[in-house]
Amino acid sequence: MIQPDQLMQQNQVEVMTEDADRTETRRGFAQAVVSTLVTLIGGAIAASSGTYLLGRTKELNRNSWADAGEVSGLRQGVPQEIVFDKVLVDGWETKSEKTSAWVILGADGRVAAFSPQCTHLGCPYHWEAERKQFVCPCHGSCFDAKGSVIAGPALRPLDRYEMKMEGSRLWLGPVQVQRKS
Repeated sequence: MIQPDQLMQQNQVEVMTEDADRTETRRGFAQAVVSTLVTLIGGAIAASSGTYLLGRTKELNRNSWADAGEVSGLRQGVPQEIVFDKVLVDGWETKSEKTSAWVILGADGRVAAFSPQCTHLGCPYHWEAERKQFVCPCHGSCFDAKGSVIAGPALRPLDRYEMKMEGSRLWLGPVQVQRKS
């Protein structure tokens, strides 16, 4: 037979076990909530830091368009180097920098605009009218009036600007990297 003292002790053990389970469940829940909050806050800080450090300004600048000027004076088949201002936005700072392009009016009446850097190592090239070629003085690469490689070491044709015409004004966008021909 069970004595009342034993019954009372048994009930106390059951109640204490239930309280311990509830306490353990509460503690686990509280730890999970705190861990989740810490992870969310850490992720928000990491994302903000990454955006600040790596930024999107290059992407924004790549998509900007610049007025390169009138092209009504271009002569067919004769490249002309044009210098224009390109606006760069970096956060709250806005800068204007001078850049250039080689522009040529083709036999079909279409205008092409080439980036001023050789595709070999990025040196500036120039037009030699006698040879009717773009020539890079650094390593000797030569390109025809359509930007195709005539002589290496460059393997790719000249990169072109994305273009649009508004009347007789030429607008230049991002440089489009050309693939090997």
